[in-house]
Amino acid sequence: MNEDSTGGPSVPGSQWYDADAGPLVRPYAMTGGRTKPGPSNVRFDLIALVVVDDDPPGPADETLLGPEHRSLLALCRAETQSVAELAADADLPVGVVRVLLGDLLESGFVRVSRPVPPAQLPDERILREVIDGLRAL
Repeated sequence: MNEDSTGGPSVPGSQWYDADAGPLVRPYAMTGGRTKPGPSNVRFDLIALVVVDDDPPGPADETLLGPEHRSLLALCRAETQSVAELAADADLPVGVVRVLLGDLLESGFVRVSRPVPPAQLPDERILREVIDGLRAL
């Protein structure tokens, strides 16, 4: 009888392929079981832009962060990105990214610019009048 990697008997068809996939970390482990970002429960829109703060707490404080936090910071240092882009580039669920961004925001590592609510956007009629006025010049 064949043996598996633990030295016990192997059953046909019971091969483990997870070693090929690499280490697996469950989302709740990355967020410490939290599902909402920080104690202030900040809501991050998918199109909110995240940028590294110009005056971060300090490089020594960054060593206290987890690997996922540092990965998000590295992505934000390369260029300003939306929450959706960060989730895609970091290959993490959006919910996890929101919780991790809440940690980074409260620690002072990042700033988030929220999108303008549709009610505060200029009226389309006004924009058309401006375009028509510019064309008339």
